[in-house]
Amino acid sequence: MHPTLNIAIKAARRAATVINRASLDLDLLRVETKSPNDFVTEVDRAAEEAIIQVLREAYPSHSILAEESGETGPEADTEYQWIIDPLDGTTNFIHGFPQYAISIALARRGVVEQAVVFDPNRNELFTASKGAGAFLNDRRIRVSKRLKLQDALVGTGFPYRQFSHIDTYLAIFKELTQKTAGLRRPGAAALDLAYVAAGRLDAFWEFGLSPWDMAAGSLLISEAGGLVSDLSGESGYLASGNVVAGTPKVFPPLLQLIQGHCGDKLSV
Repeated sequence: MHPTLNIAIKAARRAATVINRASLDLDLLRVETKSPNDFVTEVDRAAEEAIIQVLREAYPSHSILAEESGETGPEADTEYQWIIDPLDGTTNFIHGFPQYAISIALARRGVVEQAVVFDPNRNELFTASKGAGAFLNDRRIRVSKRLKLQDALVGTGFPYRQFSHIDTYLAIFKELTQKTAGLRRPGAAALDLAYVAAGRLDAFWEFGLSPWDMAAGSLLISEAGGLVSDLSGESGYLASGNVVAGTPKVFPPLLQLIQGHCGDKLSV
């Protein structure tokens, strides 16, 4: 295993300790609203601090992009950047709904090379290093062998902060409801992407995500033999926030269907 990946795993497990402890006393949790339907808790911040402390100790020259603290770190070395979501699925966490995860990725010159998504509820550790495959708890994972969109279980996430594209979403959702085996909206994009990599979902799409929602999950999928793109079929999803992912056979018809609804709004 790559030594950098080991550090990322150590950081994720440190954050999980913070999150698991807090999950026992949700009634005591202080919740703030960043914007409508966008919450942050003291747990998000404490978990992020735990991650950053581990990463800074090991790699003081790397910069860090984290959900709660933004972009920090030495300007001298922009070659390496850690992209962190300390608690993806905060709304689920607040409600005691056990679907949330820690997401940590390392990008080199904008290309993700190391990825960790850790689900502290199920003690499931998804990892990937560029060129070395994707793993779940040390077992190699691959995307599913599903061939047809009509047989696919597809994950998504509805807009919850910004509703300007809700009609486009609902139109896509309506058509996919009729053309797939089922749609799921569990509420933690990092975990949804990891599930595509592990073959539990056959595809996933969402608009308006942040880099820390997608960075680790996207590498997991590509290393597990799947495809990931933005709405144009290109690799700009971290910048645009719009992502489509799936098995090699399910991905093309899904992307085509979504593009059909977006039309000229591909910058959606």
